[in-house]
Amino acid sequence: MNTPKYKIGFTIGEPAGIGPEILLKVLSNQAMLDYIIPIVFAAPKVLSAHRRRLNIEKLNTTYISNPSRIKTNTINIVNIGELKEDIVFGKPTNKTGSIARKSLQRGVKWLAENNIDALVTLPIDKHNIKNEDFPYNGHTDYLKDVFKTETLMFMVADNIKIATVTNHIPISKIPEVISQELIETKLKLLIDSLIKDFGIEKPKIAILGLNPHAGDNGIIGTEEIEIILPALQNVEQEKNAILLGCYPADGFFANELYKKFDAVLAMYHDQGLIPFKFIARYEGVNFTAGLPKIRTSPDHGTAYDIAGKGIANEQSLLKAIFTAIDIIRNRKIYEDLPEPLQPQNPNEVRHFVNSRKAKQTNVKKENNDNEDTEA
Repeated sequence: MNTPKYKIGFTIGEPAGIGPEILLKVLSNQAMLDYIIPIVFAAPKVLSAHRRRLNIEKLNTTYISNPSRIKTNTINIVNIGELKEDIVFGKPTNKTGSIARKSLQRGVKWLAENNIDALVTLPIDKHNIKNEDFPYNGHTDYLKDVFKTETLMFMVADNIKIATVTNHIPISKIPEVISQELIETKLKLLIDSLIKDFGIEKPKIAILGLNPHAGDNGIIGTEEIEIILPALQNVEQEKNAILLGCYPADGFFANELYKKFDAVLAMYHDQGLIPFKFIARYEGVNFTAGLPKIRTSPDHGTAYDIAGKGIANEQSLLKAIFTAIDIIRNRKIYEDLPEPLQPQNPNEVRHFVNSRKAKQTNVKKENNDNEDTEA
């Protein structure tokens, strides 16, 4: 096969949830090894328990201790410690939370040290994974701290892309957290990601209002007039993007206006994720934009109610893998563009733009072929 294989790391997530199940469903398909070199950060007992429940008799695995031992055409497993209790599906414990935490920490370490090309994280239990040494409210907060950079929760699918200004904070605190500076920061991250990670030359972005009816000209709230619109105008002057808003969220999605934009910026978690999950269904991916490294994740949780039943849908994980590959390739294309981005000669400008579009078309075709193989 001529296409390069990328080293994709996988954290195991909460052992009592569906994360290990969907991972085994994906990686037990031998065809996946034609496209990626998987490195799984896991406790052997976790994989064994889920493997038995799924009746997977043969699994091509190799245990490795360091990056120099990574092998192709096999599932590389990094032992992050043993679980000294039996897994009860759907019943997390302090010890299963500890395994999830160690897996994430080891995976992020390998990512930061360039030992893997991207990291795909499986669902965690935000309550169960926390302790005094790990006070974070989720993957995004932890990654932000490790890489010392501002990040953006960016939910992506083929038919819709939504980013959020705020992440996992109580809804009562949203108005005091929302600021013009924060919105400008998130908008810039969104624009940069659309250009570098998704190959969109001049993004067109819709910005949602905070209040019902987007404030209704100040009658229901003034954040749109005093905070959001000034942020939008400042960023539009600085960045190569088309920014439109503020849109009332209900009418925006009901009238399918999202189809006219490359992405949407929502003000808070549920404002963006409820319509995203409804529209994307099993095709959604959680991508952490703004990082120097690439991290994607399925857009669902641990699903304790169906853990161990063998019925969890692995499609979102497949999409997370192929989205990571797309972003790896798009960043390489972007990095290969000359400086300055647009040369003085108009013919050269057209050449570079057309060349990039051709590469992106080929990448999309390859990924579609890959997914057809999986089906």
